[in-house]
Amino acid sequence: MYKNLFFDLDDTLWAFSENAYATFREMYEKHHYSRFFHSFSHFYDLYQQRNRELWAEYADGKVTKDELNRQRFFYPLQAVGVEDFALARRFSEDFFAVIPTKSKLMPHADEVLEYLYGRGYNLYILSNGFRELQCRKMHSAGIDRYFKKVVLSDDIGVLKPWLPIFHFALSATQSQLHESLMIGDSWDSDVAGARGAGMNQVFYDPAARNDLPFRPTYHIQDLRELEKIL
Repeated sequence: MYKNLFFDLDDTLWAFSENAYATFREMYEKHHYSRFFHSFSHFYDLYQQRNRELWAEYADGKVTKDELNRQRFFYPLQAVGVEDFALARRFSEDFFAVIPTKSKLMPHADEVLEYLYGRGYNLYILSNGFRELQCRKMHSAGIDRYFKKVVLSDDIGVLKPWLPIFHFALSATQSQLHESLMIGDSWDSDVAGARGAGMNQVFYDPAARNDLPFRPTYHIQDLRELEKIL
């Protein structure tokens, strides 16, 4: 039924949450942020709060990519009364140098990709991430070899869940809608977005949510379940 599989990258294949957390801890120590914050958790909670807001604003076109990156690293310092933009910039530069070298994947990601690749599926990445990071992350984790093309929001300046990014992905890969499947962990970006574009979806949901607004085409908690679907 399907020939073309579009995978989200972060927290679907590449363990973004764990890799980012580890990198933030390293940067927190390197730049002696304990001078300013009660604990690493204090810093990280402040960062996460503003980061979520900024990504929503970025998706709506209210802030640029550069402004998103500037604000999210400066905000935690600013929130505790430290107006040191140069320090925030050094932290940011070091963070972006280190995070794409992290290689932890989601459970069973490599073996499932090997299975699908061996079965002859066309595998693609469809991600909201930035090109200068996503391709390096895939290479560090050793999964870049499985994919025919990496399609990113950076390519056209539109993020999932907006329809143009799905239409662009289909066009860029010469994929037919009825032969394509979106696989991702984000309900709003991956599942609702793909559904809006008329594409079937796999919701990768390790937490096993039971409050879904609608029933996705497939709902899995383990990537190995893809082997039963495909």
